[in-house]
Amino acid sequence: IIEIGQYWWNMQGRKAVVAIQRVLGHYVDTFSYYSPMAIRNDNEAYQHIAYSPIYPKFKVTDILRRNGFKDNFYGIVPTKFIPALLTDSRVETLLKAGRTDHLRYFLGNKSAFEELWQSYKIAVRKGYDITDISLWSDYVDTLRRLGKDIHNPKYLCPTDLKGEHDRRYEELLRQRERKEIEQKQQKAMEDEKRFKELKSKFFGICFTDGTIQVHVLESVQEHLEEGVSMHHCVFSNAYYLKEDSLILSATIEGKRIETIEVSLRTLEVVQSRGVCNKNTEYHEQIVNLVNANRGLISRRMKATA
Repeated sequence: IIEIGQYWWNMQGRKAVVAIQRVLGHYVDTFSYYSPMAIRNDNEAYQHIAYSPIYPKFKVTDILRRNGFKDNFYGIVPTKFIPALLTDSRVETLLKAGRTDHLRYFLGNKSAFEELWQSYKIAVRKGYDITDISLWSDYVDTLRRLGKDIHNPKYLCPTDLKGEHDRRYEELLRQRERKEIEQKQQKAMEDEKRFKELKSKFFGICFTDGTIQVHVLESVQEHLEEGVSMHHCVFSNAYYLKEDSLILSATIEGKRIETIEVSLRTLEVVQSRGVCNKNTEYHEQIVNLVNANRGLISRRMKATA
């Protein structure tokens, strides 16, 4: 057994590392074994060694025992556990209350420790049994993102944690979707002028074979609605600003079936996609219908040349 180094903390949690010299090599734990023990800068090599299992026979200072240490690290690495116990009263509180699962979670998630501690204290004072600290923390963080009062026991102490977590998460997703649509609508307003300069000559083009109706999308907003409804990228990839493309929508009795891109250079159908970019049973019929009416597009281009 070769001693690599020692971690030292004073009562204020200030750290010093006394160790042999680390050398660069293919592996993390490469050392100059005949170098003297001296104060070194902490690094990943010493931290890596310190994460190893703890030899069961050890002695600790009185202040650690005063703060609640009882010869068990509870799966927490000593380099996190010891300075936290020396400097953070919250750690002492959790340890003495026997909430070691919660302590392990919070020390591994410092942002949650800082942001949710007040909420945690309120829930505990109300006698709420947090059986899954990770799920509870995620739930409260979701409440925070939704703008809810995370200091209100009504929210912090749900009877069905899993069910309420899932419901609030779905609410957050819907909120994000609304914000995303609002941002897209703002972009649509900004791009509308340029779109009309490029494509207004094609407005009004529509045709049908008696079953399928096809028409040109005549605004950026219509491209947005098409993309949202069909779950594809016709809006997000700004097809409406492509100078050599024209976007049309194929519908049956008002229901969107496929979105068609026509090349204004070759007048050929580049692609025709249904929901989630999948072809529908009407795909060939739609392509043939557009090809049969591409003269409408050609004449508009010649009229404005």
